Amino acid sequence: MELRGMNDRIKKLRLQSEETTPHIFMERAMLMTDAYKKYEGEVSIPELRALSMKEIFSRKTITIEDGELIVGDKGAGPQSTPTFPELCCHTLEDMKVMNDRELICFKVSDQDLKQQEEVIIPFWEKRSIRHKIINSMSQEWRDCYEAGIFTEFMEQRGPGHTVGSEKIYAKGFLDYQNDIKKALDSIDYLNDPEAIEKRDELRGMSIMCDAIMILGERYAKLAREMAEKETDPARKEELLQIAANCDVVPAHKPQTYWQAIQMYWFVHLGVTTELNPWDAYSPGRLDQHLNPFYEADIEAGRLDKTKAKELLECLWVKFNNQPAPPKVGITLKESSTYTDFANINTGGITADGEDGVNDVSYLILDVMDEMKLLQPSSNVQISKKTPMKFLKRACEISRKGWGQPAFYNTEAIIQELLNAGKSIEDARRGGTSGCVETGAFGREAYILQGYFNLPKILEITMHNGFDPVGGKQLGLKLGNAEDFKTYDELFDAYKKQIEYFADIKVKGSNMITRIYAKYMPAPFLSIITDDCISSGKDYNAGGARYNTNYLQGVGIGTITDSLAAIKYNVYDEKKFTMAELMRAMDANFEGEENALIYNLVSRKTPKYGNDDDYADSIMKEVFTFYKDTITGRPNMRNGQWRINMLPTTCHVYFGEVMLASPNGRKAHKPVSEGISPEKAADVHGPTSVIRSASKMDHLSTGGTLLNQKFTPAVVAGEEGLTNMANLIRSYFNMDGHHIQFNVIDRETLIKAQQNPAEYRDLIVRVAGYSDHFRNLSKELQDEIINRTEQSFD
Repeated sequence: MELRGMNDRIKKLRLQSEETTPHIFMERAMLMTDAYKKYEGEVSIPELRALSMKEIFSRKTITIEDGELIVGDKGAGPQSTPTFPELCCHTLEDMKVMNDRELICFKVSDQDLKQQEEVIIPFWEKRSIRHKIINSMSQEWRDCYEAGIFTEFMEQRGPGHTVGSEKIYAKGFLDYQNDIKKALDSIDYLNDPEAIEKRDELRGMSIMCDAIMILGERYAKLAREMAEKETDPARKEELLQIAANCDVVPAHKPQTYWQAIQMYWFVHLGVTTELNPWDAYSPGRLDQHLNPFYEADIEAGRLDKTKAKELLECLWVKFNNQPAPPKVGITLKESSTYTDFANINTGGITADGEDGVNDVSYLILDVMDEMKLLQPSSNVQISKKTPMKFLKRACEISRKGWGQPAFYNTEAIIQELLNAGKSIEDARRGGTSGCVETGAFGREAYILQGYFNLPKILEITMHNGFDPVGGKQLGLKLGNAEDFKTYDELFDAYKKQIEYFADIKVKGSNMITRIYAKYMPAPFLSIITDDCISSGKDYNAGGARYNTNYLQGVGIGTITDSLAAIKYNVYDEKKFTMAELMRAMDANFEGEENALIYNLVSRKTPKYGNDDDYADSIMKEVFTFYKDTITGRPNMRNGQWRINMLPTTCHVYFGEVMLASPNGRKAHKPVSEGISPEKAADVHGPTSVIRSASKMDHLSTGGTLLNQKFTPAVVAGEEGLTNMANLIRSYFNMDGHHIQFNVIDRETLIKAQQNPAEYRDLIVRVAGYSDHFRNLSKELQDEIINRTEQSFD
């Protein structure tokens, strides 16, 4: 294991984080069960949720690791992950699979299994949200879900994509509690029909303030107890300072840079312990949040750059210590990683429209570079005002080949938010979280509902609504592929099937939204999200200032090239018939006669990613129809549905449930990821890729994901660095939302696949996140190996 970090403390903490095996922490589940047994039926559901958290934070095991400067874990120490039986009550078989599976495993002890069998399952099996969801869905929803037409994020995890704003650095939880009291006092019991519901929600929020403050008090007490026994004077002083910090935060607003970081971390623990949100809580504009504290502490002599960097590196270790809670089944397939997607935004612009790069921005880049950790995910926002020095420094890190930072277009993000109805002030304070998703930080509940398999719907369209993999009639009966006399007839049928499946998906997700609003409020998250206190409504019930649901389109490269292959070869050039294409696909393009068709569709047909209007116009038409089908639909939280275009690892799963595609993609192989072209389809260099991708209307989405791959030699030296920076600027000038890079050669990846032990530290960019290459499935490794290696020649 490579030792990284600025000093021995950080190297030791980082090594501990990387070497500790992820394992299940049952204490949260047991304490949650105790609390429900004690309070269920005696209090309202928001109060029940809050009292449960108070029970957990009052009784859970807490530790301070040797050398730590930032304290707190979801479990008890590094890589200790809780379960959330109120959301998903795992079976004993689930837990054995978690323990035994080769990839993304979590060690489960005999005692864990005993507690699950004797306590957790008997109480939670029929109470869990997952149970409620599955029982509430229609048969057609279940059939589509099982067939891989779409997925559902909230089937095992709570609503997420939550990001911190500047507010948590300006208020402590005593201040929030005072705000809650004022809101309680203002409830109009004479005229407001929701008065009781608001009262219950606000009471829950107030109890949550107590819960997080109890956690801070416990850490202060533990640090003092440890200081009394500590013989090393330097460490004793650190422990006493940790105690002093925890005396201030989270009860009061932070006064120093160190306290500001600790404040964020307590809030992070509050959000991610409360409900296991899909994608962890993110700090948002961390450089802009911390910079005022940094400048004040530097001026007062309380801090120097070295200490400031060390505290950030301690925070990086804390992020990496928290693996994403265990997933099973389809949910694991759509996000097969330990990464919990906390995403730090750096750079961009300030709330008043000025350049947002500051001294802490460069510190964060240095920490990112030195630590080389999977978590947190790190990105840079690049605006027209961003200095070239900052962009090039970010490119220097990116070309080292481990996939961070990702690059985001500030102007595009702001325009996307404005197009979605945000104010200019809130848009400027916003950014991205998770993979690439755009939101108004601290003011919006922008909830991802799952992935939508655009290529699979074409497969079903070509089989008259029948799923040839699952063997069920899923879609509308509009005719077999051979029945369509023109391309337009086929495309019209495809569009009708998209609408049909979108209706099923949105109908089910809207029901799931109401299930969460009723049974699983998030009063802690509601405290720190603007307008929830003043409205007296929960984050999960529309209390935030803005409330958006997102459906992620997957496989735009595959569906574009498939339709282009049909239009070009069957209808325009008449090189073969639809019947011949269908036979070739049924045979997985094997056999001499089918090999000719395979060669035509895979090598002799216009492809997306080459600045070819024939293919790109099809991409635009599919994208626009999908976007228009979803965008603007009402959700169940007084907001609207929108789309973004990203896959996590779902492009692998979506390919698994498909036979061969018209573009030559073989059966059960991954579909294209993000808005990237199909593997090996983009043959005219990176500038052609960005020209093709820019023909999509990024500004009408909530985020798009574009991966590019270079060999190290292509971006080497000052010329390579300049070319990389100019490519990013050029794409952003065309309103591209996001771009990220793998800088590694094919041969290295093949060697790493064959000898994983020798490449233990190899990290690659997967989709909107980076991961150890050794932690990826063979199918995903192959997909990354086969991505086009671009050149500026």
